[in-house]
Amino acid sequence: MDGKAKQETEVKVKVEAAAKDTAEKSSEKAEKSVAEAEKNESPETPEEKLVKLEKALLEMEDKRLRLLAEMENQRKRAVKDMEAVRYNTMTDTLHPFFQVFDHFTMAVAATETTTNMQTLLEGMKMIRAEFDRAFADLGIERIDATGKDFDPNTQEAMSQEASDTVPAGKVIRQWSFGYKMGDRLLKPANVVVSSGPAEKKENK
Repeated sequence: MDGKAKQETEVKVKVEAAAKDTAEKSSEKAEKSVAEAEKNESPETPEEKLVKLEKALLEMEDKRLRLLAEMENQRKRAVKDMEAVRYNTMTDTLHPFFQVFDHFTMAVAATETTTNMQTLLEGMKMIRAEFDRAFADLGIERIDATGKDFDPNTQEAMSQEASDTVPAGKVIRQWSFGYKMGDRLLKPANVVVSSGPAEKKENK
């Protein structure tokens, strides 16, 4: 082998050695990169899973407590609103009766200074008319059952009496008025109902 051929052989050997070394280094680098990637993508440890679960539970508990607090606040607001409505309703309902009571008080006081019964009677009629207006403003209707057929839906029979002038089943007299609001009965009228003519005893 001449000098030129020998030189070419040495160069070829060096090139192959360098290529092999480069390939080995590239392979090692690739293996290292894969190992690092696998390490980064490795599944969570039980401890890590527990920490994550505890964090999620704490977040859920915080949301639950916030929801309960909001529900309690809404309940308190609802109770407060209901109390306000109840107060306003009672005030609006009772207001007309304040004036009636004042007039009734003045009428009672007048009985101590006057002997004119006609004046007192007129005053009482005025007070009753005020009551009627107050009831009407509230949608309350008075039930007057005198002389009418007995109605168990709106009347309460306190007793029965024989009568030669009032047919059986009709109201002879009324002890107290009944009251209703629309179709709803507030108080039945207390009445005495006729049982018809009294039985005549035969003379022996």
